[in-house]
Amino acid sequence: MVIERPGPVRWLYYQYGGTLPPTYRDWVLRDATCSTWVLRVCLRGLLHVLPLIALLFGVLWWAGGSWPIALGSVLLGVLVVLRIVLTSSVESVDARLARHGFPPGHASAVRSQLDADAAARYRATWRGEHS
Repeated sequence: MVIERPGPVRWLYYQYGGTLPPTYRDWVLRDATCSTWVLRVCLRGLLHVLPLIALLFGVLWWAGGSWPIALGSVLLGVLVVLRIVLTSSVESVDARLARHGFPPGHASAVRSQLDADAAARYRATWRGEHS
């Protein structure tokens, strides 16, 4: 099964909260449930604030003249953004899937099932348990 991926423009539109056409439905589900979904959420959050970070770094460097202080200030802001993004990651991914026509909580349910399947495979392989 080949999953159709969006092009760069549609991908950016999706990252900033846009809804993709139904042809990308499988890709959206994979984006929300793959093993790297938390990393994808973090990168999405950083992408949202990237223009603001660049502007803030430029202003701080221009106003203060010290790039280490400007960089440190921006990095502290990035840490705050990452914390906020991580605390709302499950809800935001579930809401993203709901905007694409999936039932509420579908991403969480799929990830739970994938985790249970992986745990069963582990037990069967390494502990000799067969369900």
